[in-house]
Amino acid sequence: MGGVTSSVAAKFAFFPPSPSSYKLVYDELTGLLLMNTFPHRENIEILKLPTRRGTEIVAMYVRHPMATSTLLYSHGNAADLGQMYELFIELSIHLKVNLMGYDYSGYGQSTGKPSEHHTYADIEAVYKCLEETYGAKQEDIILYGQSVGSGPTVDLAARLPQLRAVVLHSPILSGVRVMYQVKKTYWFDIYKNIDKIPLVKCPVLVIHGTCDEVVDWSHGRVLWELSKEKYEPLWLEGGNHCDLEHYPEYIKHLKKFITTVERSLSSRASTGQSENISSDSEMPRQSVDRREKPRQSVDRREKEKPPKGPSKKSKLRITFEQHLDRTRRSVDFHEKARKSVDHHHHQNHHQIERARKSVDRLDRVRSE
Repeated sequence: MGGVTSSVAAKFAFFPPSPSSYKLVYDELTGLLLMNTFPHRENIEILKLPTRRGTEIVAMYVRHPMATSTLLYSHGNAADLGQMYELFIELSIHLKVNLMGYDYSGYGQSTGKPSEHHTYADIEAVYKCLEETYGAKQEDIILYGQSVGSGPTVDLAARLPQLRAVVLHSPILSGVRVMYQVKKTYWFDIYKNIDKIPLVKCPVLVIHGTCDEVVDWSHGRVLWELSKEKYEPLWLEGGNHCDLEHYPEYIKHLKKFITTVERSLSSRASTGQSENISSDSEMPRQSVDRREKPRQSVDRREKEKPPKGPSKKSKLRITFEQHLDRTRRSVDFHEKARKSVDHHHHQNHHQIERARKSVDRLDRVRSE
């Protein structure tokens, strides 16, 4: 039973659009990488990023001139960057954020085949790019995971305790729980968000439609209940799995959430600076170290034992990939079976409407 279920989950969890909705072309005049279906925009960059698992993924960076936060968006199933392109631009404009979206391995023009562990490597590569190429700090980044994208989002968030915030849009408790009403976590399950969400330390916003026919809204409710730092959830009455962006409350609530977490961080930073000025004014080197520390991939043990001085600091740092591998083992170790809240299904006779943005076909698995 376990082996069969595992193979079923692995086989049907991913539905990359075929063919891809876009192709990549190089602009001979500018030397830039572009999507063939969209004109060049000054504030948008198309990138190819290598991952630690040997694939090369396509990413899209949207820059906003007034942004203080960066949204790292992991899209849902059966979608690629070509389908998400306009939505990403709209979100950047309305939320006043920089936005980085990407295609998982095997999606769009990204190489490789889709898998759970490939998506973990994919989001790590994008996060690393935000740090190293765009200078984003961990506390400036908001991870946004839609449906299947909630898997890599929660996995990374559980290992980065200084994140600004997390948004979970129609998230799943786990892969198997979408198919079956199980009350414990099995070893062969994928995307065990139910076990990882308590490890997320930043504010968590959950958005879910109450009439979701693909991932029942109880998934979102349980994840919100298990979050350490809960933010007011958005339960969209009558919302399905693929149409939440069309509700006026959606963008309004997102704006409120981002404004709140930005103000909260700004307030904490101001308080910290005041304390530093009063107690450490004669030691500017320590003040600089405090600002630089979030630029690194955070390791709790590094945080507890900071370097005593600037000499040979590079030798004391571990690489981004080594840190994530080590913290993943720590997260996996803490994963254990838990009882699941009763999973009440909403059944109706309407065929699922495929939205133009991010269609997730995990319901195919349930029908199998």
